[in-house]
Amino acid sequence: MTRAQVSFEVFPPQTVDASFRLWETVQALSPLSPDFVSVTYGAGGGTHSQSQETLATLQRSYGLTVAAHLTCVGASRAQTLQTAAAFAALGVRQIVALRGDAPQGAARFTPHPDGFANTVELVEALAKTGLFTLRVGAYPERHPDAADTTADVAWLKRKIDAGASSAITQFFFEADTFLRFRDACAKAGITAPIIPGILPIQSWAGAKRFAARCGASVPQRLDEGFATAARDGRERLFALTQCATLCERLLAEGVGQLHFYTLNSADLTRDVVRALGLAPDLALSRVA
Repeated sequence: MTRAQVSFEVFPPQTVDASFRLWETVQALSPLSPDFVSVTYGAGGGTHSQSQETLATLQRSYGLTVAAHLTCVGASRAQTLQTAAAFAALGVRQIVALRGDAPQGAARFTPHPDGFANTVELVEALAKTGLFTLRVGAYPERHPDAADTTADVAWLKRKIDAGASSAITQFFFEADTFLRFRDACAKAGITAPIIPGILPIQSWAGAKRFAARCGASVPQRLDEGFATAARDGRERLFALTQCATLCERLLAEGVGQLHFYTLNSADLTRDVVRALGLAPDLALSRVA
């Protein structure tokens, strides 16, 4: 049986301490042979130079395949395509094309007057360059700006039809959430791979804040479980068990790749991958 693949998301550091933390994370995770590592991109180019430096180092120093995030926020079409060209000049051949969140202080996303109005337009323009493999975001639960989950599926199909070859989902806490979404996408005629986004929970309070912003539902059982684990001093063990159990269910249902939102911290992600038997050394020992 083919070993399922893993991939990771990191974000560019903005301080010296954050740089040390990022490179410690990469050193710990690169031996897991990720399919790719995606690097986020700040709204309005806020981390533009840091993103390019991070992408270049991941390729040059660690030999990793990288995917650059690119958004529609705060830039004209020309500026956005210039950024894409700069990525290409670095040797980047994968882009995660996203609309992007509203800038800080804004209630909703508003396109730049001369910019891309949405991800479909961005994907179409990037596809025309012929330079990149394009990935897009997907939402197994209703996106805050969508009318319902049916609209999310229809919008994903438009992005795939525009030129994207795969999608990475927002994180979720229940396997059935992803599986229902995958079934709905298949029914809508989407054949491109849909990669589940996995959030190893380093802080339950932080995870709930993320969930509130992106519309991910929070199961009561996890709220109760983390409360009990906190009283017993076993939060990390509970988080590891919860994440590994979620991933095991997905793999059992035929999922071929898991994309981990690392938050630039390696330990929990690495331990989950090892627990699943997806680390190369463990996979080889199983065959032996």
